[in-house]
Amino acid sequence: MQSVTVLGATGSIGVSTLDVIARHPHNYRVFALSGHSQLELLASQARQFLPDFLVVGDERSADELRAQLADSDFAGEILFGLDGLCQVASDPRVDAVMAAIVGAAGLAPTLAAVEAGKRVLLANKEALVMAGPLFMRAVAASGAVLLPIDSEHNAIFQSLPSHYTAAAYSEPERGRVAAEQGVAKLILTASGGPFRQWQLAEMASVTPAQAVAHPNWSMGAKISVDSATLMNKGLELIEASYLFALPAESIDVVVHPQSVIHSLVQYCDGSVLAQLGNPDMRTPIAHALAWPQRIDSGVAPLDLVALARMDFAAPDLQRFPALSLARQAAAAGGAAPAVLNAANEVAVAAFLAGRIGFLQIAQLVAAVLENCQPREPTSLEAVQRCDHQARRCADQWLVNTANEER
Repeated sequence: MQSVTVLGATGSIGVSTLDVIARHPHNYRVFALSGHSQLELLASQARQFLPDFLVVGDERSADELRAQLADSDFAGEILFGLDGLCQVASDPRVDAVMAAIVGAAGLAPTLAAVEAGKRVLLANKEALVMAGPLFMRAVAASGAVLLPIDSEHNAIFQSLPSHYTAAAYSEPERGRVAAEQGVAKLILTASGGPFRQWQLAEMASVTPAQAVAHPNWSMGAKISVDSATLMNKGLELIEASYLFALPAESIDVVVHPQSVIHSLVQYCDGSVLAQLGNPDMRTPIAHALAWPQRIDSGVAPLDLVALARMDFAAPDLQRFPALSLARQAAAAGGAAPAVLNAANEVAVAAFLAGRIGFLQIAQLVAAVLENCQPREPTSLEAVQRCDHQARRCADQWLVNTANEER
């Protein structure tokens, strides 16, 4: 029986995680759940799974949640804020932590789980984008088991030699472990998003509703917009570089609209190994929960005859410049990936709020990357300062742009 904390329980990954856990009540118990704004859903999850702890954003939300659960069988404790998140991520009674809080907000509790030596199921790619070297050093020092949940990274994990990733954690010389194991290249697949076949002029008028309507995956608004710009693939490229100890130039991206090949590993002998499956996040979640065993995820097996065909294309970097910006940040290293992530979070929030157009997301990120160049962060506090500095720069770009358009 494994005790599991789910950070971000009310998001799409969290909901899918609880679906898998519910299928295996003799294997897993829920220790803690965290949520932010969807308090009714969190209360419903608490009634079903009866965790020891719930964590919300602030004291007011905690009081509201207590009122909702007053007549229920829930007898646990309700915490709030960053301290509460870090507490349930690092508690000695916890075996595994699903790190599914979206964005920079997930960094500190995910790092707390790593430093406590937990089995960390990493769905929060921003933690590695913001603090890759710091994060991976913590993994090596604590002995934490880091298992990727993003479908692309989980596919790579499954397609690599079984001992590859653990060896890569403490590897300071990127590429040496890959060369020793015959790995030549990683290939990340991208659906291409809802605007894969749109012309650049058409994309100027994209609405938030159109951007969050992903053709294959059920995801939150922020990740859906990132998928539509291909920034999600850029962030995944940076994450893969740290996870698998390879330089960014050894990682390719290919557009695969059907989203059934989740990623591939190319070997020096010409072999290419891939992981395939229906586009459902319960598959990588179940894989990581049970690793190195396998359990039922609730996902139907892939029907190749019904699929009939698979298509591939190179990404169009003129229409989707976010991918080039991510490669630029990866090549620069230092604080650049953290700056990229912070600027993108501000840009996506502004787009969803109707403050900027779809094509301006990449324009904002490019401007911040050029003008905001803090020192390389060497601690969690330094990473957070870098993040704040980049957000201030992004906010100023928004003000300047609004003034120019008046």
